[in-house]
Amino acid sequence: MKRILIKNAQVVNRGKITANDILIVDGFIEHVDKNIDTFSDIEINAEGKYVLPGIIDDQVHFREPGLTHKSDLYTEPKAAVAGGVTTYMEMPNTKPPAITQDLLQDKYDIARKRSLANYSFFMGASNDNIEEVLKTNAEDVCGIKAFMGSSTGNMLVDDPGTLQQLFSKTPMLIATHCEDEATVRGNLAAYQERYGEDIPIACHPEIRSVAACYKSSSFAIDLAKKHNTRLHILHISTADELDLFRNDIPLEEKHITSEVCVHHLYFNSDDYDTFGTQIKCNPAIKGEEHRSALLPALLDNRLDIIATDHAPHTWTEKENKYHAAPSGVPLVQHTLNVMLNFYHQGLISLEKIVEKMCHAPAVCFKIRRRGYAEEGNWADLLIVDLEKEWKVTKNNIYYKCNWSPFEGHTFKGKVMSTIVSGHLAYHEGKFDESVKGRRIKFAPGQ
Repeated sequence: MKRILIKNAQVVNRGKITANDILIVDGFIEHVDKNIDTFSDIEINAEGKYVLPGIIDDQVHFREPGLTHKSDLYTEPKAAVAGGVTTYMEMPNTKPPAITQDLLQDKYDIARKRSLANYSFFMGASNDNIEEVLKTNAEDVCGIKAFMGSSTGNMLVDDPGTLQQLFSKTPMLIATHCEDEATVRGNLAAYQERYGEDIPIACHPEIRSVAACYKSSSFAIDLAKKHNTRLHILHISTADELDLFRNDIPLEEKHITSEVCVHHLYFNSDDYDTFGTQIKCNPAIKGEEHRSALLPALLDNRLDIIATDHAPHTWTEKENKYHAAPSGVPLVQHTLNVMLNFYHQGLISLEKIVEKMCHAPAVCFKIRRRGYAEEGNWADLLIVDLEKEWKVTKNNIYYKCNWSPFEGHTFKGKVMSTIVSGHLAYHEGKFDESVKGRRIKFAPGQ
């Protein structure tokens, strides 16, 4: 691989910003120091710019196999890389769902040939595949995904006996989608009786309600505590759930962790008037009293990780009425931009963004040699110009669905270069696809 030398950078790592050069050799960060003077194949002058560890997104839906009219393992990793995401963990609700070891391996085989970003895939739990789940290798699979509330795809795990087995027998991290199914169905029936097929989109957070989220999250935590299970609850969206999580111990010592997604930090229920079903997602975007509580909980470490839950659908699909419009929002290309929006408002520091988007996923999932911009790690890095303004248009959206709720919005801060496992995959608007991303590895015993 090519030797890359990054000069004159402001390096953001482990809560500090330091002026340093970075030398990359054979895919790894070999040296971080001031005034490195050595041979390189590629030299990048990062003067006035910041170097961050590559973003690790622990929850995306890239839709391959089976749903590739929406997105796939070629287009979405490219979009991720353009936004500074060097590593992703993809969900099992594809078609067919990844609920056997052979089906899971099929996804790895596709990514090895097509993905520009580094990758891992969750093994999916169902009501009747516990034996397959228990075969999963914790050193090369990120975790087990359990939908404790139905979402896109038919993977609801609602059998009490199955859940007891899953939580009692699985040694790996279990990541959960938590919405109580009975509560959601009851709410939906009431709104269908009232509105028929013309339910207003503004009712979405009342159907997939705060109570549904809390009931399911608290149940999952009770199960995890009972069985000493390693639990990670995805996309927390309510103020009510925040006190379920601890912030009095380091992340390394937590057995129950949490994630918040950028759309729940950015949008509130008033935005349905503007965006309609574009921002229909599960769990629902809720009222301002919930949105405004999430960032403080992120800052005080009740919420551990920032992710996207990137979930694209075609524009035609999203244009349907409420009940027919699928849930999900394409976000992975713009996740850093959303957080830089808060940075420029003085609401979060650059160091904290790096902690929650880069360091914390590596710690939470025990990823080997990634998540930090330091010697000995894989060279997953991005160079960002914090002051550069740019407008989101169809010409610079790389999602296969070719739309974004941010289309027409001007962001301040732009990713100029992204290095994936030592390969300069994206630089000044151009991709180099000659080298693909790598399957990430884990250290479950640490």
